[in-house]
Amino acid sequence: MRTNKKFKLLLVNPLNKRRVGLAQNRDSIYPPMALGIIAALTPGHWEIELHDENFEPFSFKEADLVGITALTATITRAYEIAAVYREHGIKTILGGIHVSMLPEEAAQYADCIVKGEAEGIWQSIIRDFEHGSLQPFYEGKLLPLAGSVTPRIDLYNKDYEFGTVQTTRGCPMACDFCSVHTFNGNCYRTRPLDEVLRDLEQIPQQNVYFIDDNLVGHNKIMAKRAVDLFKEMVRRGIKKDWWCSTSLNVADNEEVLEWAAKSGCRMMFLGIESEDIEQLKANNKKVNVRIGVDHFEGVFQKLNQYGIAALGAFIYGLETDTPEKMRARTDYILNSGIDAIQATLLTPLPGTLLFDRYLKEGRIVYNNFPQDWERYHYAEVVFKPLLMERDELENEVNLNWARLYDLKQIKYRFIRSLKKTRNATASIWSMTNNIQLRNLVFENEIEFFDLKSFLNETFGLDMLKNSTDK
Repeated sequence: MRTNKKFKLLLVNPLNKRRVGLAQNRDSIYPPMALGIIAALTPGHWEIELHDENFEPFSFKEADLVGITALTATITRAYEIAAVYREHGIKTILGGIHVSMLPEEAAQYADCIVKGEAEGIWQSIIRDFEHGSLQPFYEGKLLPLAGSVTPRIDLYNKDYEFGTVQTTRGCPMACDFCSVHTFNGNCYRTRPLDEVLRDLEQIPQQNVYFIDDNLVGHNKIMAKRAVDLFKEMVRRGIKKDWWCSTSLNVADNEEVLEWAAKSGCRMMFLGIESEDIEQLKANNKKVNVRIGVDHFEGVFQKLNQYGIAALGAFIYGLETDTPEKMRARTDYILNSGIDAIQATLLTPLPGTLLFDRYLKEGRIVYNNFPQDWERYHYAEVVFKPLLMERDELENEVNLNWARLYDLKQIKYRFIRSLKKTRNATASIWSMTNNIQLRNLVFENEIEFFDLKSFLNETFGLDMLKNSTDK
């Protein structure tokens, strides 16, 4: 039965109210692609509005149906917003990775929950709603990505400085602290490159983030696919500055780096986690173990040779961490040639082996759920460490953050990146990331640092305007 009735769908991107440091940096947040995809799959007789708390606090708006997506750190806020609409008798749907990991919890706070990827079932959900038969639970399957819709980027806030595009889903790795393989599958599902390029050409922003968990992958087939993508970007004249996440093995293939740089790559995110080989083994970081800690520095140098900044992710509070080991990690980072640093606290998230183990062992400290989920944002100790007291870990990590994100250190790295990469954009992006993390971990203790004002005052507007010059 077809209907001529008009409906309104309100999509909501909630914000963690406890930590807002990242949201203060407009270039550290990215459009909610999941909601853009949902909007693209919704029939044309629906009016769609996207409310994004990255830019504006939530306020009630009339709608026939409300869809909310959330990470663990934003699920508490998602539940709050859903409650407002349920009080008004308006049906609410919750989805996203947290809901998929804890569907029984989420079912208490919404009329309908969606577990897994929604593409294959969203139109059925809409049809059921129109017929008054919306079910309380739907589960999406992991489908091939060929024929994926282009997200409704026209609904995104115009002030996002980065656009996003996705070329793969899934990850064959099974890191102890990660739930990607549980949510998106344990193998790479690839999109046809023509569809990727179609989406890329429609992005209005100059800056782009490939949201793949690993754009280059772990084998020769995926590396060749990445090269083919970069070559086609060059051939089509797609002139974007972009960055991505990948593994340390990216430096094994110089053709990848050559064409990445030619197509506009300015920075690569590398999940390093630790300089301790035994800790890497314990967390199942197989690629890092294979490459070897002694060769990490060579990877950073190789990226810099192609004008690409290296953004390294490190974790504090690992199972065998002690104050001495964490200080040694900080020494390693400061003495390394890495351009940007993401140093966060170990955070056991639902759906990970780490969370299951800590929960079984009674080591989860903040367990007043769902309220305490807002603490799971990577900058707060939410568990009992094994080899030290929790307050000792908190104090120690703050001391290490103070060393890593000292403004003199950040400015030094910026100048060094300029010399090594000879690329202003890569250097500005690496400094931007350092400032973002500084503002996040010390948001209640320091004055907010305005990166653009600093660059304007120190180097002049011309540097910012010409930051894409090679």
